Amino acid sequence: MFIGKISVNGFKNLKDVEMEPHERLNILCGRNAQGKTNLIEAVWLCTGARSFRSTKDRRFIGDDEQVMDIGLSFKNNFRQQDIRFSMAKPNIREKNVFLNGVKLKTPSKLFGNLNCVIFTPEDLELSKGSPDNRRQFLDLSVSQIKNNYAHVAAKYENVLEQRNVLLKNIAFGRADREQLEVWDVQLAHMGAYISLLRYNYTKKLNVFAKKLYYEISDRQEELDIAYSSTVYPNELLQKSTDYTGGLTEHYLRTLKNNIEDDIRAGFTQRGAHRDDMTAKINGKNAREDASQGQHRSIALILKLSQAYILEEEIDDFPVILLDDVLSELDPSRQRFVISKIHGMQVFITCCDLNIPFGKKDGRLFMIEGGRVTAGDGETNR
Repeated sequence: MFIGKISVNGFKNLKDVEMEPHERLNILCGRNAQGKTNLIEAVWLCTGARSFRSTKDRRFIGDDEQVMDIGLSFKNNFRQQDIRFSMAKPNIREKNVFLNGVKLKTPSKLFGNLNCVIFTPEDLELSKGSPDNRRQFLDLSVSQIKNNYAHVAAKYENVLEQRNVLLKNIAFGRADREQLEVWDVQLAHMGAYISLLRYNYTKKLNVFAKKLYYEISDRQEELDIAYSSTVYPNELLQKSTDYTGGLTEHYLRTLKNNIEDDIRAGFTQRGAHRDDMTAKINGKNAREDASQGQHRSIALILKLSQAYILEEEIDDFPVILLDDVLSELDPSRQRFVISKIHGMQVFITCCDLNIPFGKKDGRLFMIEGGRVTAGDGETNR
């Protein structure tokens, strides 16, 4: 899979951008705050995912602009496709998203078409950061191969919020606990679905991660990745092929058995929203014992494994977006990452060209003041 054309105007500081990327390597070079990451973000939005920078919708349109428009053409193993994403002030809630000329209800309907894997400096904290970051990583990864998953996950969060409000009202005598039933049934159904898909994805992740980590550690260390559920023992998830029936019933029983504790706490203490993904190096818990370098290696391996699982699922390489990541890595890890994304289309942002690529390997774009020019100084149009 590769992107053949990109056009962006009015998205943050980007103006009149017209690019024809190289099928393999694309270096986006410029000083800080010139628009490099904005360009990566514009591409990322065309996958159907939310902004990796948590940008609010109202910030998509530049301060001096009334309209933002992103256009993108890409080709996979089967055909060329076109995506258009636009918004206008003052009605920023209306997102006009088109796939091959057909208007979609929401940007999330783009999932499963343009497949990208993004590496950011924040991702290097994936291993030692909060469980919430790892849950988001799993949810995004599963969403890329299960189109309905993002919708279920969003609905789960909404139901969870309603249940937590009700728990507080019960604690203050403003509601009856019988009212929990309707929320518990929904939460159990969706929570079982989320837990099983995350567990199955983590099993695949572990297969790739184990092999890659063994290599990056010079065959000195073994990595094991596992899903840690607050509801299920792993044996139950391991033998389950369907989230309905036994898994849903077990989830519902867990909610009911913890009602008293939940009321006292004022929130739901067990469920998919409290689960985690754990890592062990040579049998030791990575969060407690890993060095900074080991944490960074784990994070890189997780993102590379995400790319390989996507390739296995869709029978095509995803597009790789490296946003100022290589400058954060030592030379050995730089070389490792580069060797593992060989053959994929790659976009790399950097402030200088002190990275282990040459212009002959692909195409260089300079970015200044939100405008993009070809590396030789001519506008790439």
